[in-house]
Amino acid sequence: MKAFSRVLPGIAALLVAVPAEAGSLQVPQIETSTPITHTYQCEGGKSLQVTYWNGSNGQSFALVPVEGKPLLFVDTLAASGVKYDAGRYTWWTKGNHGDLYDMMAGPNAPPIIAGCASTPST
Repeated sequence: MKAFSRVLPGIAALLVAVPAEAGSLQVPQIETSTPITHTYQCEGGKSLQVTYWNGSNGQSFALVPVEGKPLLFVDTLAASGVKYDAGRYTWWTKGNHGDLYDMMAGPNAPPIIAGCASTPST
């Protein structure tokens, strides 16, 4: 965990120089695949563009816009699907579907963005 906490600020600094729709995530200590971008259409007419990277070390990352700002999410343990966390937010995907949660709202709170369905855009 300490090693990851040393790497995360470097990842965040790299993202400042890379637009949200960007091509590559460059962290010398973690080799990643070519990014895959999905456009999600969500309930209430909302749309999200999410970029994913898979690391050669088994980790995966997602760049998700939250309140107009791109946040880097890291995968965590999930009972089903893939769950990504960034600070207080959780982006939980199952197949082509995803929901965004604010974990500060409580364990039984509904998603802040729900019912998202995607197709790969790149």
